[in-house]
Amino acid sequence: MRQYELILTKNMMQPGYTGLREEYERAGGYQALRKVLGKIPPAGVTELVMKSGLRGRGGAGFPTGVKWGFLPKDYRGPKYLCCNADESEPGTFKDRQLMERDPHQLLEGMVLAAYAIGAETSYIYIRGEFVLGARILEKAIGEARAAGYIGTNVLGSGITADVWVHRGAGAYICGEETALLESLEGKRGLPRVKPPFPATHGLYGKPTVVNNVETLANLPHIVDRGPEWFASIGSPPKSTGTRVFCVSGHVKRPGNYEVPMGITVRELVYEHAGGMRSDKPLKAFIPGGASAPFLTPEHLDVKLDFESVAQAGSMLGSGGVTVMEEGTSMVWAALRLMEFFYHESCGKCSPCREGSSWLTQTLRRILDGRGRTTDLDTLTELCKNIAGRTVCAFGDAEVAPIESTLKYWRHEYEALIKAAAHHAVDGHGSGSGLLMPAGRH
Repeated sequence: MRQYELILTKNMMQPGYTGLREEYERAGGYQALRKVLGKIPPAGVTELVMKSGLRGRGGAGFPTGVKWGFLPKDYRGPKYLCCNADESEPGTFKDRQLMERDPHQLLEGMVLAAYAIGAETSYIYIRGEFVLGARILEKAIGEARAAGYIGTNVLGSGITADVWVHRGAGAYICGEETALLESLEGKRGLPRVKPPFPATHGLYGKPTVVNNVETLANLPHIVDRGPEWFASIGSPPKSTGTRVFCVSGHVKRPGNYEVPMGITVRELVYEHAGGMRSDKPLKAFIPGGASAPFLTPEHLDVKLDFESVAQAGSMLGSGGVTVMEEGTSMVWAALRLMEFFYHESCGKCSPCREGSSWLTQTLRRILDGRGRTTDLDTLTELCKNIAGRTVCAFGDAEVAPIESTLKYWRHEYEALIKAAAHHAVDGHGSGSGLLMPAGRH
């Protein structure tokens, strides 16, 4: 197995490291902040991030420095930075580790980002279930404030950079940036229609940047070691740096693995994660969290970077790699994910609100042995009428498991429907095809 330099997880791999401020400082922490304040103008920090090629690690993969550059230059009112720590994507658990094991790395990155965009107030919007993470962050903020890294007159620079933790209420949709902003404002977490975009009309209607935990955690290293160093790692020029991949499912060693962007799926699964748990052949995997379409063993040599995964027909997304072995029912897998999306739909858009229920009921009926010959056409048409027709990308996400399993494993759907028809003809089933209640299995 090739050895790689760890960046984001380096400190927490040291025996006895607990993430306290003193330990973070001994490991070189807060030196990037000292290099910047009073020495590099805010626009210079943005330029460093642009040169590094850093792209968002939350799912969309948008260039971070470019995103910052969308904020109006001549605006004199308040601006805000929001850290999206609402990690609710099934199969994704990297941000939780980064917050719980090395919180000051995130805080330093947030102060650097706030300085670059001119925001005096920043919020960490953390998933409600992350109780431990919220407590650790609150303690770390107190440590940083006492040392002069957060608050008014940071390190004597005259810069104000306050950071506050805001716990969510357990809604997956609040991972979408505008729903997150609505929730922060005390409203129901529903996505906003765009435009206008958060860069001009964000939190409280003011210019706002929303960045993911992993994205912000990279900033101290980019500033400290230079954008050229970061840009040389991974799969330049468009997929630079390392990525923390969350590997779960039927593997021997599930967990978080920080590797350079551009390694292959085969290397991640069979070398880092130890291969298949029962030594059965790999049947399917999701490369970027539940929102990403399934891929097959034919894609094992696809590079894990933004462009290569997109070319293969999926997306790198949140970096949650879920692996499934031979013998797994792909219709069942699609249903399990569809049940999640159905439960988490905010209900704002009728294609998603009604369509997710219809898709779930249809999949349940097929698996229950009551499938109809028209069900596959129904599933296909429903997916077409949901994707691209909702306010946010939730609609596209929820149809991805169904569309990709129909693409690669359609025969499994057909076999279940054929068995149901044969069962009905033999007189052993009712053949009524009644839909199951949406709330029951």
